[in-house]
Amino acid sequence: MRWFKPNIRSSLHGLLGNPGPPSDSVLDRATDDIRESMLALIARRGAAQYPGLLRRIRYAEDLQSLWYLRGDLMAAVAATRGETVARDKIAAITEQFQGLLPGGLGSRPSPLA
Repeated sequence: MRWFKPNIRSSLHGLLGNPGPPSDSVLDRATDDIRESMLALIARRGAAQYPGLLRRIRYAEDLQSLWYLRGDLMAAVAATRGETVARDKIAAITEQFQGLLPGGLGSRPSPLA
């Protein structure tokens, strides 16, 4: 009976569809898309007030760097457009990271929602 357990585990992983990490081309395309979304969000009203943030978003090297810039972007958008709008916009950007980050870099459920 011991020989049967790894097969069950393997078949369950196959059924759950664990695809593994995304390819480099998918990551590059997603990084560019997320960067453009973040730049568009801040460029509307906060470009003159937050040039440092614009620069950091524009020259972020990878997805993890963009992930950590969400907090600064949230603060900038909240200051220019209000917190409710900022939460909605940042939530939309956060959804773009779905399935692209390592397991430890996910967003936790907010107690405010």
